[in-house]
Amino acid sequence: MLELLAIMERLRAPDGCPWDREQTFATIAPYTIEEAYEVADAIEREDLPHLKDELGDLLFQVVFHAQIARERGAFDFEAAAGAICDKLKRRHPHVFSGQGCPAEGRPAEGRPSAAEQSVLWENIKAEERRDARRSDARRSDARGAAADAPSALDGVPRALPALMRAYKLSKRAARVGFDFEHASETADKVAEELAEVREAAAAHESAGRGGANGSPSAGPSEEIFEEMGDLLFAAANLARKLDVDAEAALRAANAKFERRFRAMEELARARGEIFSSLSLAAQEGLWLDVKRAE
Repeated sequence: MLELLAIMERLRAPDGCPWDREQTFATIAPYTIEEAYEVADAIEREDLPHLKDELGDLLFQVVFHAQIARERGAFDFEAAAGAICDKLKRRHPHVFSGQGCPAEGRPAEGRPSAAEQSVLWENIKAEERRDARRSDARRSDARGAAADAPSALDGVPRALPALMRAYKLSKRAARVGFDFEHASETADKVAEELAEVREAAAAHESAGRGGANGSPSAGPSEEIFEEMGDLLFAAANLARKLDVDAEAALRAANAKFERRFRAMEELARARGEIFSSLSLAAQEGLWLDVKRAE
């Protein structure tokens, strides 16, 4: 770890790497996100050697941001590591405060289950957000500025992938009672939103704005755009209600589609056919053959 920190400092030195020296938080952020996704990809493929490399790449991103902050006099890697240590201890009082801690090899009575700990974690996070809002309010009062009214949705990062953020927003809303009681009701909402997408698309087409085969010729209308967003949000909410990680489920669906599509292309080549020249019916026949072969 010390060697990695020293390498990063050397790269950012006046006589270090020109590219590394010109980077900022903003220019590095996309690489940080990319590396996090590559970690997730290695985990999904159960590729442990690759995971080791990707975790190293992600750690380097953390060190890079910490070095930039250190140069600005804001904080350093040690402070960032200390902050997460404090947070983990604070959010696991049953482990680090002696409350509910089991003796070696024996379960302690009253020790929270995984589900109960998840609720405790969220409650502690909510209290932290309240403390942060109080601190912000005090600073705002000192400046003579009005603080924003608190919301149950505070703290959900805007930079999250849209599907993941939809999941988290609906989860936060559910914590204060704004939620369907049953998953079936959430599924009904998905069906309702799909019907509204169909209506918007039909109106768009009947207004003469459709292209060949009924497809829009100049992009979707504002109404279609809005209704599609509502449909996707409702689908993410249904995933949450069914305890499904929407982001992971969509990644799995992407991988399945890619696997089957490539298999279709290979099957067409094996039969002496050009996939792109086949009719849709013939292509769908290949799709069914691939599905049956799985």
